[in-house]
Amino acid sequence: MTESDTLKKEPRKRAVLDALEKSLGVVAQACQTAGISRQTFYRWREEDEDFNESVKEVSEIAVDFVESQLFKQIQAGSTGATIFYLKTKGKNRGYVETQEVAFAERSNAPSWWTSSDAPGEE
Repeated sequence: MTESDTLKKEPRKRAVLDALEKSLGVVAQACQTAGISRQTFYRWREEDEDFNESVKEVSEIAVDFVESQLFKQIQAGSTGATIFYLKTKGKNRGYVETQEVAFAERSNAPSWWTSSDAPGEE
């Protein structure tokens, strides 16, 4: 039985998937709109592979939508959106946050660093 056959025979599942897409993947909101419990939703995901795959497809649609909104913000000149994008997608080009800790003198170092088992100590 194909996915569409399964969902045609089970309109409640189709209603949940439609509501899930409209809510951009927010399960609680989709369940409320479709009139089912979250427990039913998760049981359907566990028991029905076609339904589970459809839910995954809706999640991908939601991510695609959010990415398109991010690109709109970048095109509009949003510095925050640009930084977010580069931190997540530009890591291979060096856009990562690193934290450097430097001590001017060993006496300013934390106590664990000055103990006899500190790195570099023999």
